[in-house]
Amino acid sequence: MIKKLSLRSAGSGPQAGRVLAPGPWPADAGVTELKQFMCKQVDVSDRVPARARSGGRWLPWVSQGLLLAGLLAAQPAAGAAATNALSSSDCLTCHDDKKLTKTGPAGSKVLLYVDFAKYSASVHGSNACTTCHADITEAPHPDKFAAKPPVCTTCHAAAVISYEASTHGAARGAGKTNAATCADCHGRHEIVRRGAPASPIHHLNLGATCGRCHAQIRETVQHSVHGQAMARGVREAPDCTDCHADHRIEGLRKATPLKIAEQVCSRCHASLRLNTKYKLPADRVTTFFASYHGMAARMGSTTVANCASCHGFHNILPASDPRSSVNRANMVKTCRQCHPGANENFAFGKVHLDETARTGIGDRINWWVRRVYLLLIVGVIGSMLVHNALVMIRKILLARRNRELTVVRLTLSQRIQHLLLSLSFIALALTGFALKYPDGWIAYLLGSSEEVRRLGHRAAAVVMLALAVYHTAYLFLTREGRKLLRELSPRLKDVRDVFANLRYLLSPRSPRPAFARFGYAEKAEYWAVVWGTVIMGLTGLVIWFKMTSTQWVPRWVIEVAITIHYYEALLAVLAIVVWHFYHVFFDPDVYPYNSAWWDGRVPADLYREEHPLDRETLDAAGLAPHALPVKPEDGPKPPAAGTPG
Repeated sequence: MIKKLSLRSAGSGPQAGRVLAPGPWPADAGVTELKQFMCKQVDVSDRVPARARSGGRWLPWVSQGLLLAGLLAAQPAAGAAATNALSSSDCLTCHDDKKLTKTGPAGSKVLLYVDFAKYSASVHGSNACTTCHADITEAPHPDKFAAKPPVCTTCHAAAVISYEASTHGAARGAGKTNAATCADCHGRHEIVRRGAPASPIHHLNLGATCGRCHAQIRETVQHSVHGQAMARGVREAPDCTDCHADHRIEGLRKATPLKIAEQVCSRCHASLRLNTKYKLPADRVTTFFASYHGMAARMGSTTVANCASCHGFHNILPASDPRSSVNRANMVKTCRQCHPGANENFAFGKVHLDETARTGIGDRINWWVRRVYLLLIVGVIGSMLVHNALVMIRKILLARRNRELTVVRLTLSQRIQHLLLSLSFIALALTGFALKYPDGWIAYLLGSSEEVRRLGHRAAAVVMLALAVYHTAYLFLTREGRKLLRELSPRLKDVRDVFANLRYLLSPRSPRPAFARFGYAEKAEYWAVVWGTVIMGLTGLVIWFKMTSTQWVPRWVIEVAITIHYYEALLAVLAIVVWHFYHVFFDPDVYPYNSAWWDGRVPADLYREEHPLDRETLDAAGLAPHALPVKPEDGPKPPAAGTPG
């Protein structure tokens, strides 16, 4: 049996507890052997102050004699000491030997030396060895004793729980013994605080620490824009844990696009302080979430492109670098990862589209289109509101009429067309705004599937476009349609009727204009539907088949088409709500609704008063102009503009 004895210095100075006489010696050796052993192993000259050493050559022999006496005195009590609680001094009796090793897995040598000076300076310097190595209760250890890994949970329970949920902890739990442990990242006996320059998890050292297992990734990061910034000493440059977290380290390859954009990249690129300090674009996160990619990510898509899809992850490089995936020379290849057939016109368009920017022709056209539409919406919708407010006030003052007799306003074919138009329009409006605002209440009502909203929108568009084709054929190929087209064609009288009706609405003494089957209001609404269908159909097809479109036009045309499509839809929905809904629902003469869309009929007295020039319809119903005289107390009635037709 081999034992190891030591003599430690007393006191509280930096030399306190230092091993003075390390070395193995035979337990059954005599005094002579022990003296020879000590003469060979012990050198106390460096433990004695220089001033004392200068006093003579006898001092080393005295010190050596005292050490020998101490060792002999300790020999009888060696067996009893083993039963006492272990102290760090007991452990360092052996582990202070720089050559102390054991055979590890696969025959490798494991160094068991502990540098007591470094341990004393570590964050655990005040702890006893058994604080971490709680399974060790005696020294020397029994034969074939295998110490368990240190227990960190006693003091760092929360960190250990996070670690166990990490990719490293999961790998260890699955039996992968080479997965990183606490000691692999933090060190063992020389652990220092994270902010210390010597710490392996210090900001500047973390790459090297992680690189011990992830060497290829470390090399890639070193050449990236983040690694180069770190090499320049930029403290805010992201390190491994800024993206992957610290104790709960997670792999991001399977992370959702929303997590990448909102929880990883946004931590730095949405920071006003960092963007200002380093002169970075401040809108990268907001413009991403305003794009199709960002909106789809917010609604739960797991396949839509995220930040890393275009910019890379470990190998992120500035766009000016020829190796960058967002360099102009590489953009087509990058876009084709998700968009097969993408060409330069498509790839060179802006993904981070700033609606206020006017740096290129596409930006300038988009800016002007937006401004013109905003003015158009304010002007058109504002005029509608004023007009309908005047009509409503006027009609509330009039008595309700007798509606026992009715006339035919819409034929069966026209009612079917009106029904299909209404349903497809409503479906387009709901799915369209759900696609534009995926975090809005309409999107939540339609469910979380972006694919359902997209396919629903396209299906409704197909119905409306098919109806437009049918209606065009109906207008030109049927007698009823040709008659309808003639009656809806604008005339100079319609312009005069606009001003005449305004005078009538503003002045009770002014005569009201007489209308035929359709007045200026119905004609304006009908041709607005035609105009809107053409505009929405063309821009919708360009957006839908963007790969084909960019074979002929530059990418900015797609962006302009999206802008027109959105604002035209907004204009159409507001016009329907403000104008059409008033005349078919809220007009006092038809409230609670105009039933013409269902049975094609309207009250005879109402029709006679609003369309006195439509002699053909009145005669067919047997209603001569004098058959329903207007009572003097009722006064003249304004037209119920917008009646379906």
